[in-house]
Amino acid sequence: MSRDKILHALRQNQPEFVPLPLIPDFERNEELSLVDKFKSMATGIGSTVSHVSSLADIPDLIRKEFADAKRILSTVNSVIGEGIIGFEINTDPHTYADVDVAIFEPVLGVSENSALWLTEELFGIRVLPFITQHIVMLVNENTIVADMHAAYKIIGSSDYGFGTFIAGPSKTADIEQSLVLGAHGARSMTIYLYKA
Repeated sequence: MSRDKILHALRQNQPEFVPLPLIPDFERNEELSLVDKFKSMATGIGSTVSHVSSLADIPDLIRKEFADAKRILSTVNSVIGEGIIGFEINTDPHTYADVDVAIFEPVLGVSENSALWLTEELFGIRVLPFITQHIVMLVNENTIVADMHAAYKIIGSSDYGFGTFIAGPSKTADIEQSLVLGAHGARSMTIYLYKA
């Protein structure tokens, strides 16, 4: 069967759309602010988190932090500049194999687990956050929500083709029960928190 016939058959046999379930409101008794809890969770799973006063400060911080990086790509226009190249689409994902640092601005962050929500239009290309050596996230503090329930209330009604939560650098503890960072993805995640 040809590829087109298979895709046509799949399109003809889609399940019916059903409404999203109602998400109840939960009582939250937080000892820390959303931003402080987010920062605590993010550092606890291996990310580096810094507060910046302005997005204008970020290019210099990135160039200093990743001084040895040969290829830094940004999907965020406001941080493109000397040594930081603006992302350009190439249909061959292999052209991104040598990306040392990729810069993103997620839609929202989740305080309870420091997960960051990105949709396909923010990736540039789906493979980029998974193939880069280091991820830099620019997080607007006003977009941090308490938990996954609050996050799904926002993203559940949004229109996107593909999206994912990313939390911290790649990690595994399968190798001799030792935690290894960067085993099968980004070796580090740097988060810059700012207020818009």
